[in-house]
Amino acid sequence: MSAALAFTAARVAGIEVRLKGNNLSLTAPSEPPTAVLDALRRHKAEIVVMLRPGRDGWSAEDWRLFFEERAGIGELPRAAAEAQAFECCIVEWLNRNPAPSTPGRCASCGRADAVVVPFGTEPGTHTWLHTECWPAWHAKRRIEAAASLKSMGITGSIDAHETSTRG
Repeated sequence: MSAALAFTAARVAGIEVRLKGNNLSLTAPSEPPTAVLDALRRHKAEIVVMLRPGRDGWSAEDWRLFFEERAGIGELPRAAAEAQAFECCIVEWLNRNPAPSTPGRCASCGRADAVVVPFGTEPGTHTWLHTECWPAWHAKRRIEAAASLKSMGITGSIDAHETSTRG
């Protein structure tokens, strides 16, 4: 059983798991199943990491809740809803994890010999790129987002063609 499955099993058993410093705080309406408590003990370190907010301010659990909320919107079949929810997570991750770069220098190729334009809307978070470098840079960022989400137990696929053509 993984940390994510142990955490899910705890929720299903009615156990509220919270982070208190470097420890887990458990609250349950009745005596929790021993197997679930053992799994939580075994995966405590991973669950602590899962519940601790990352540099974007969200914990792995926040990301999983965001994914589940998006997958539950509408009346799509589950596989299609999860694909759409994964795409929402990719976009949200990219928004929450900007990759600012030096003005006037392309973040992708490093050249400063042609016109580079800012991508991004928040001041101080612009990524400067040549327009022709953007598709490959964006594809790499989407792969980075997918890898980060996967490390939190959120999986999906990214079509290589889509990553190079979406904006």
